[in-house]
Amino acid sequence: MSGETLTRAQLSEAVYQEVGLSRNESAELVEVVLEEISEALERGEMVKISSFGSFAVRQKGERVGRNPKTGEEVPIHPRKVLVFRASHVLKNRINAMQDGSEPRKGNGEA
Repeated sequence: MSGETLTRAQLSEAVYQEVGLSRNESAELVEVVLEEISEALERGEMVKISSFGSFAVRQKGERVGRNPKTGEEVPIHPRKVLVFRASHVLKNRINAMQDGSEPRKGNGEA
């Protein structure tokens, strides 16, 4: 892993470069898209982005955990977790980059 992080500002700049909106409009577009995704997940809806992947909120039940330092058992309370599942298209692109070959084109579903 390279350790680099893609930021909102970089996403906005990419939209500005590719789409031709003003920088302010590009930043606003990125914010609106991220907000819409967040709100859908808060409502418990699944978010699917074709050829990228899907986001969902999953409920985890209560379970017993163990403090690794002391060995003491502690309850882990039920909670919701966000899960992301990459599409086959994205997985193929990532794996193609790893082995140096060109990414395969395909119409994989998220």
